Amino acid sequence: MFLFARGVLAADGEIIQRSFCVFDPVGANGPLFAITQTFKPVALREGVALDLRAYTDEKVAAEDFKAGQCDAVLLTGTRAREFNKFTGSLEAMGAIPGEEEMRLLFNTLSQPKAKPLLTNERYEVAGIFPGGAVYLFTRDRRIDTVEELQGKKVATLDYDTASLTMVRHVGASVVGANSASFAGKFNNGSVDIAYAPAVAYTPLELYKGVQPDGGVFRYAVAYMNFQVILHRDRFPEDAGQMVRDEAVKRINEAYQIIAQAEAEIPEDAWMNPPQEDVAEYDEMLRQVRLSLLEQGVYDERAIRLMKAIRCRVDGARAECASS
Repeated sequence: MFLFARGVLAADGEIIQRSFCVFDPVGANGPLFAITQTFKPVALREGVALDLRAYTDEKVAAEDFKAGQCDAVLLTGTRAREFNKFTGSLEAMGAIPGEEEMRLLFNTLSQPKAKPLLTNERYEVAGIFPGGAVYLFTRDRRIDTVEELQGKKVATLDYDTASLTMVRHVGASVVGANSASFAGKFNNGSVDIAYAPAVAYTPLELYKGVQPDGGVFRYAVAYMNFQVILHRDRFPEDAGQMVRDEAVKRINEAYQIIAQAEAEIPEDAWMNPPQEDVAEYDEMLRQVRLSLLEQGVYDERAIRLMKAIRCRVDGARAECASS
């Protein structure tokens, strides 16, 4: 997750300065910012001094990046959609069921031949990092089927068309939220349901909303990722691939963090859906994906790639029999 510059040092030996705006809901003391801090000395050896800036509001980080106040930014995949529709489709509902599929996707997009998918005229997605499966957190364990969601209040990312569509599809009530506010709404009872990866459970204190009568529904409605995005004109042509190559070396570290976060959720807090229901959920999410694809929300190439990966991992899936 660090950035390089070609020519590393200027002719007079001057270090190149680059700003890196990092979204971390906990701020400068959070886990994401801590990880980026560890890359500063590595980048410096390459002649790049990173000025790291922590943002607890992801929208502000994205806006500052768009306005040119950041040379690079770390955002969630959903927020990244405005900068790259392809990579912004990788958090599509149900498209990545688990770690095996995410690893295959990660390795595929780390290859040099994938660069055209990661670049456009202004921006390059220099790195994609797994954030873990996105689960439904409920304040009431009796909410354990799709039918039970009807009329329930769900903290919904109000800038994400996909999330708004999904919540309305199941008949639940949208309560607008963002990355900085959803946890508070869930914990104080303003909403019945929130969705997040396990890495949010401890730092955002979601256990306050889960306890004493709630739970975590063990079904991946999506798979979260974080993306490093560059202003192309501020970095050399090979900078993005350098980041991707280095990320490959560190992928196991990311999954260790995810595994530790999931282990921090008490076993009695997990709610396990019956296997017969899982197939129904998979089909429901597939229909929502196709609807959003038709609306132009998702990139067709990304949706096709992730289907190919799902079918490679599990060819018995019902969708794998269809074209």
